[in-house]
Amino acid sequence: AARHFDTRTTEPVSFFLSGLEELLSWQPDANDDFNVASVPLAKRQPPLHSRRPRTLVCHDMRGGYLEDRFIQGSATRNPYVFYHWRYIDIFVYFSHHTVTIPPVCWTNAAHRNGVPVLGTFITEWTEGEKLCEAFLAGGEEAYGAVAEQLARIAQHYRFDGWLLNIENTLSAVAVGNLPFFLRDLTARVHSAVPGGLVIWYDSVLQNGVLKWQNELSPENRVFFDACDGLFTNYNWKEEHLERSRALAGPRHSDVYVGIDVFARGDVIGGGFDTDKSLRLIRQQGLSAAIFAPGWVYEHLGEENFLQNENKFWGSLDEYLPTHSICTLPLTTSFNLGMGTSRFLDGKEEETGPWYDLSAQEIQPFYPEREGWLNTSCCLQDAWCGGSSLRVQGTIPRGEERLAVRLFSLQMPAPPKLYLTLLYKLEGSYADDIAVALELTTWDSATCYEGNLTSLPEPNGRHHPRFLPAPPPGLAKLLNACHRGNNGWTSRCYELDLQDCSLRDLSLLVSRHQPSLQETPFSCLLGELRVLDAASMVATPPRVENVSASQLWWQ
Repeated sequence: AARHFDTRTTEPVSFFLSGLEELLSWQPDANDDFNVASVPLAKRQPPLHSRRPRTLVCHDMRGGYLEDRFIQGSATRNPYVFYHWRYIDIFVYFSHHTVTIPPVCWTNAAHRNGVPVLGTFITEWTEGEKLCEAFLAGGEEAYGAVAEQLARIAQHYRFDGWLLNIENTLSAVAVGNLPFFLRDLTARVHSAVPGGLVIWYDSVLQNGVLKWQNELSPENRVFFDACDGLFTNYNWKEEHLERSRALAGPRHSDVYVGIDVFARGDVIGGGFDTDKSLRLIRQQGLSAAIFAPGWVYEHLGEENFLQNENKFWGSLDEYLPTHSICTLPLTTSFNLGMGTSRFLDGKEEETGPWYDLSAQEIQPFYPEREGWLNTSCCLQDAWCGGSSLRVQGTIPRGEERLAVRLFSLQMPAPPKLYLTLLYKLEGSYADDIAVALELTTWDSATCYEGNLTSLPEPNGRHHPRFLPAPPPGLAKLLNACHRGNNGWTSRCYELDLQDCSLRDLSLLVSRHQPSLQETPFSCLLGELRVLDAASMVATPPRVENVSASQLWWQ
């Protein structure tokens, strides 16, 4: 079927639905299996329903379904990737097709990093009017059938809900049924998808007129009240924000104020001035909807994309509350889901570009301190996949070490942890530098390292003990203790904690000798793992009833 497979190559592809007929006739299909997300939504802290302001990213690029439609990847050179997941709460895949089902690679990458993904249901222009008339003016049965199909589609493909965008005028009957449809859809999505969401875009008003408000207003509030949130249009001023805040009351974090990064129309700031818009939004305690951050890729070009992307998100970090990992194991080789080569165990296995967001792994923070520290993706060398994490900077004079925060954690510490690290030191100062891992815990009078006779660590900083060889019985799982090769060094550590709560995981860069000079350093991180010792000795569940389908032998 042309919908499920590329007509040129026969590769499985992600797809959209056009028009009401395609939506209502949709049924799960045996060819669909490729499009079902395989990665469950990871837990993280704080959860989405906490009251702090959120950040939604709405991805809209050249009509959508570009190279990201190839479910098993493609040989794309310099593709667009998103990896600053620690900053965001919700990811929306947007296109102008009636029913935008997010390409499964995006759902897999977002879920692995704890971010829910929404598809888009959109109606526009005269065609949109006709479509809305057909299901909204038809009464409860007609709009209930549409709500049911949208909820089933999200449940079947395992994404997390919908952005609704009705950008056309509506008849009195149709607009009268719209809040009931929205309420019905929201209830069905909540029931079908754990943690599911329905968000309304600021477009048509309660009288059926298409008129963007750029705020939560008495004219669009009826739709806000019927679902999980409102995504406002982009041409707002400060007074719009103040009125939205007042009208939303305790639901102020459900108002997602739109920022068009392309800065089209009369806007406060886009591009590298996006922080100006974000600052005003946060002053009112509102959430933000960052539209088309692919501007970095489309406007500034593909060549220095990764560098520009870090610069863009770094410029906003003051206004982006971050998220913490709250489950173990934590394991990543920092793979972006793209590369110019493929590496395995530090060795280049295949050269040539590749792109497959489903292969993207858990992403860290990318900390930046001007002149002192830079964190970036390195495509030229990796331990496994297509990229490693390059941490470079300077240990200031008079300082012995520098801690580079990679992950925020929020969970009770198990009694014993194992940590593994694969790294490679670069540059002429490599012999002067040592790297290790540092775990911090939240301040607590009851938290001890080792046993109860130990003293509490100052500032909750813990430096796991180096293990020259894995403990008996764990050699296979902890083979990282001495498996470094191709220039990579491998280290294994253990840490015993009592009644502690984990806070941050950092890379600790230190000098071998004290020095009054600045010491530059550059280090590639190839793999990092934090493991709960108790779960490692447990017998893994048996895998049963494995079946394979849709095989094409070459």
